[in-house]
Amino acid sequence: MPEETADAAAADAAVAPGRAERHLTRTPALVGVVLLVAAAGWTLAADDLGFPGFLLMILGGWCLGFAFVNTVFAMQPVRLGVMLHIGVAVALGLAMYAMIEHGSRLVDGLPEQARAPILVLQIAAGPAAGWIWLGLLSRLADVFTRRDRARRPTPTTPTWEREPDGDGSGVRFSALPLRMSTITRATVVMVVVLGAAGVALLIALDDLVMRLGARVAIIALGILIAFPAYLGVLAVVRRRTLRCTLAFGNDEVRVVAGARTHVIPFRELDALVWRRGTDYARVEVRVDGVDLSLVVGLAKPARGRTPELPELPRRVFRRLELAGMSVERSRRDEIVTFRRAS
Repeated sequence: MPEETADAAAADAAVAPGRAERHLTRTPALVGVVLLVAAAGWTLAADDLGFPGFLLMILGGWCLGFAFVNTVFAMQPVRLGVMLHIGVAVALGLAMYAMIEHGSRLVDGLPEQARAPILVLQIAAGPAAGWIWLGLLSRLADVFTRRDRARRPTPTTPTWEREPDGDGSGVRFSALPLRMSTITRATVVMVVVLGAAGVALLIALDDLVMRLGARVAIIALGILIAFPAYLGVLAVVRRRTLRCTLAFGNDEVRVVAGARTHVIPFRELDALVWRRGTDYARVEVRVDGVDLSLVVGLAKPARGRTPELPELPRRVFRRLELAGMSVERSRRDEIVTFRRAS
């Protein structure tokens, strides 16, 4: 049998973009535009900002910022994504400053129908800029941690190991038993709750906000509320990390997630999703009676390992195709999706 590492290097990884990926990359931008259009309509119809309109602007701005950060983090080469990230962050900060300092003189002479969209964009720019700057902070934190990484052995990707009984190979990794739809819903709920809390805090501290200015107040909210909340949620979620093993035999896939073990023959498998990298690295196994989703990218990895999965060996492609599975491929080859051929 060919060496597993050679098989992995030669594997033609592929994936069709799943529904969760579309939700996390394309849908937020579309939802953001819809929310901002609704906010403009509300403002014109009610002739007053009001809390519903303000909340629509906050959520719409965050959706656009979220979509932008996802896009630049996925860009290749990485340097291009970093340059675009910095450029948009700086430009958006300067635009917000200009609107705060000189916006009234520019807007006062415009008709009411033109003021509403400008007001919507001005308020929505706050949460969008906050999320974009949080993304830059994460890049900056990664730069400062490189020195610590240099002192420690470089973490490596989990590797395939021959099974003791000689039937195929397996890989050990850490994962969270979560579905991508659950992560998406949790993200939306967290943004709504934090947005409402931020609005309430801005209203309660109206005098202080007026003295500091909207730009400083929004940045302070991101630093004091959004960033700690994100770290807190991530810490709580990571407590559910399980030590997992997945092995592909000649005719079956064996999955051990914590104390639970699943042995699924290839001929009974309905779908298998394999994503190697990013925060959404995961493996999904679906069969009648079993719907297993193990998210590797958000879990706390074992010492010396990275939170990702290795490439699938070529023999797995052959075995699953012989068992009647079809392979769907994506443009970026980030995910491999096997489905039962109809």
